[in-house]
Amino acid sequence: MDFQLPDNVEEFRSEIKEFIDAEWPESLRNKSQTEISYEEERTFCKKLAKKGWLVMSLPEEYGGKRRSILEQYIFQETMAYYGAPYGTTATTIVAPTLMRYGTDEQKSTFIPRIAAGEIDFALGYSEPNAGTDLASLQLRAELDGDEYVLNGTKMFTSLAHKADYCWLAARTDTDAPKHKGISLFIVDMKAPGITTRPLWTMGGGRTNQTFWDNVRVPVSQRIGEENQGWYYVATALDFERIGVFPVSRVRRQFDRLVEYVRTADFGGYRPAQDPDVRRRIADLSTDLEVAQMLSYRAAWMVSQGQVPNYEAAMVKIFGTELQQRLTHTATQVLELYGQLLEGSPHAPANGYFEQAYEAAVMPTFGAGSNEILRQIIAARGMGLPRG
Repeated sequence: MDFQLPDNVEEFRSEIKEFIDAEWPESLRNKSQTEISYEEERTFCKKLAKKGWLVMSLPEEYGGKRRSILEQYIFQETMAYYGAPYGTTATTIVAPTLMRYGTDEQKSTFIPRIAAGEIDFALGYSEPNAGTDLASLQLRAELDGDEYVLNGTKMFTSLAHKADYCWLAARTDTDAPKHKGISLFIVDMKAPGITTRPLWTMGGGRTNQTFWDNVRVPVSQRIGEENQGWYYVATALDFERIGVFPVSRVRRQFDRLVEYVRTADFGGYRPAQDPDVRRRIADLSTDLEVAQMLSYRAAWMVSQGQVPNYEAAMVKIFGTELQQRLTHTATQVLELYGQLLEGSPHAPANGYFEQAYEAAVMPTFGAGSNEILRQIIAARGMGLPRG
């Protein structure tokens, strides 16, 4: 791995920054993810689509620009640092997985629309009794002629209340070993029989529980072979762990903390002069560089045509747990002021750090819990027997 990014990648980073300065003002950058409206996201993503940046590494025939994987990584990293939307499920999971496993019809139907910012996808993996152990999912997909009939429940179906389609994993063979009886589908969220119920997170974000009652989906909307969906989901999860939880988002929080600590004064107590505070921030800075290198390594692997597996797990674990350590440190460094909510006249950064502390919990179990990812690292990275 070359630790120096190519000149063209650094030049592209500057181009992205210029675009953000023009199209994503400071007033929006300082909003949390839950404060940015869906309309603001879609409007901005359509501007990205006009630049050809949503699926930039894909071929031109699908709306891409054939840019390098490293350029795409830098794009996602830069966008996340400034709190700008850059697409999530559709661009970082659906499009690259379709390019590997989709039919020509599926590619031509969905990827250009993703590239144009016209459609978005909910993620239909977890269930009430199949979250950490995703292979235990029970939502059924029974073949009936040239359609499958879906029945069951999904939990934490992010974006289900506003997405156009669902990227759905369902059980198509109840007699096969649990990893071998799963298939992957694209389901129109307007199909009859789908009910969505909101679930609110600690950080104020919305996810959903969805109910599937005799929902029909054409066989043509199945991705790849029947009963091979687990392997496609595993590949998609590796892409998700790199793209959806970028280290730059943690870096943004770190920079805001340092910026605030430099000038904070709590009745004569200045955190910037406290040796323990300085030590803790220095430790976070060191950890942040480690997280960045792990992330660059995974991106480099993708650029070489490899699919990072335990390497992606390392990125996700280290980055999300660093985010928890950082936000925990922030609330301690700012003392009781750090627990004040948005709107309080005494809340540092208008309650940003308190909200970030609550929001830091979800990433540790989204896209696979960190406990399960440690098992992946042990088994596939270190060759240890499964526990």
